[in-house]
Amino acid sequence: MAHTHAHTHREGVKGKNLFISIILNIIITVAQVVGGILSGSLALLSDALHNFTDVVSLVISYIANRLSGKKASTHRTFGFKRAEIIAAFVNASTLIVIAIILGVEAIKRFIEPETIGSSLVIVLSILGIVANGVSVLILKSDADKNLNMRSAYLHLLTDMMASVAVLIGGLLMYFYKVYWVDSLLTLLISLYLIYVGFDLLKESTRMLMLFTPQHVDIKKIVRRVHRIPRVNKLHHIHVWCLNDDEIHLEAHLDFKEDVTLSQFNRVLEEIEQVLHDEFGINHVNIQPEYKKEDPKDFIVQD
Repeated sequence: MAHTHAHTHREGVKGKNLFISIILNIIITVAQVVGGILSGSLALLSDALHNFTDVVSLVISYIANRLSGKKASTHRTFGFKRAEIIAAFVNASTLIVIAIILGVEAIKRFIEPETIGSSLVIVLSILGIVANGVSVLILKSDADKNLNMRSAYLHLLTDMMASVAVLIGGLLMYFYKVYWVDSLLTLLISLYLIYVGFDLLKESTRMLMLFTPQHVDIKKIVRRVHRIPRVNKLHHIHVWCLNDDEIHLEAHLDFKEDVTLSQFNRVLEEIEQVLHDEFGINHVNIQPEYKKEDPKDFIVQD
């Protein structure tokens, strides 16, 4: 079995930025819980609850970010590279659960509306916008680099938008006394959280289940590899994402002739180059065969 690597150099994400965001969100959460209780605003309390989940998700993301940098060992041959995918899955799941809770509470408040202390709602929603806005800005560049940081970024971005909605609601309640808008905004926030959380949950689940990346077409890979001299049939193929940076392929490769090891190495180098340049696959594990009696389907269930 030959195992080759075409390593990519991952740009480091900044755990320090996550830590700053955690501190900011703790401050927001405490302030909004107190303010929500004093004002009677469900939207403010829902925003505080969302902020609390942000704190939890950011802590999970921070731990995962630190773990992912640890070196592999004989007991952990991949190290903790999948920790950030688990963190993204947990964050997406909590986002959806919290959204459902908020939606239920909003419907209850529609049925039994209450007077809201709108002045406090306005002040604390502005605090939420500023603090979350700073967090969003410092995490934006890292969000493009991996799924875990994107999950943290999405939590903060949606929370900033929720704070904007709460501010609008506070102004409407202050000037026009339309207190039902508090429940309406809470319901809209919850629906949006479900929308953004579902995509993240779907993507992290695909990675955890070792599904073939959506942009990789196995049939195209087979057709391309079959054009390489001496290759007869590529089969028993598995392609998966270890994390955001590494796509792995393992397969059996049947040769047209009984090649030497040096000839196999040259074919393997060409396959590695093709898979890296044309399909973005940077870890290749090939088992060479010649007239071996085994299934020759592209996909074989182990």
